[in-house]
Amino acid sequence: MIRVLIADDQESVRTGLRLLLETLPDISVVGEAVDGTSAVHAARRLRPDVALVDIRMPGLDGIQVTERLAGPGVDDPIAVVIITTFDLDEYVHGALRAGAKGFLLKDAGGALIGEAIRAAAAGDSLVSPRVTTRLLSAFAARRPTTAPAEPLTSREEEVLALLSAGLTNAEIGERLFVSMGTVKAHIGAILLKLGVRNRVEAAMWAYDTGRARE
Repeated sequence: MIRVLIADDQESVRTGLRLLLETLPDISVVGEAVDGTSAVHAARRLRPDVALVDIRMPGLDGIQVTERLAGPGVDDPIAVVIITTFDLDEYVHGALRAGAKGFLLKDAGGALIGEAIRAAAAGDSLVSPRVTTRLLSAFAARRPTTAPAEPLTSREEEVLALLSAGLTNAEIGERLFVSMGTVKAHIGAILLKLGVRNRVEAAMWAYDTGRARE
């Protein structure tokens, strides 16, 4: 079972997410938090596999929660998936930069939310395909982009373009007619060459360099 903590300041949203997640056989909700501060405390106490965190909350916001639970300096990070009503929220880009494993809208539906939680629990990342292009292109960092340590192969360029469009590993495999293991190997090589931590940062690099697929 994948253990999930829900953090949202609206009781109705927490209840809705809990009811939705309880329909998924491999996911268990182990706690709820009503603000950012309690989310951090609950996550450190309960050690869930994934924290599902609203971007805008009293006390600490989603970025601050992400930094404390999954930031670069955290010794034992907890996977964070950001969930929000706002699909063009400047805070979301900051949360992804801070180490969040994914970004979803609250109306994403059970299948996609479950998929994002599973991806985060497995160390992968998922950004809602409906907003990937708009989010990353609108809030990409305005700074020089570091060249890769080694040039990407043509296949790696293809994989990078597809993951920047929000496709999962399975979808990339189907599109390119390769196995899941091959996709994971390509993504691992991409992350190593770009010097980034996860596929979200790789997607940001793709947008910064004009490689993202619209």
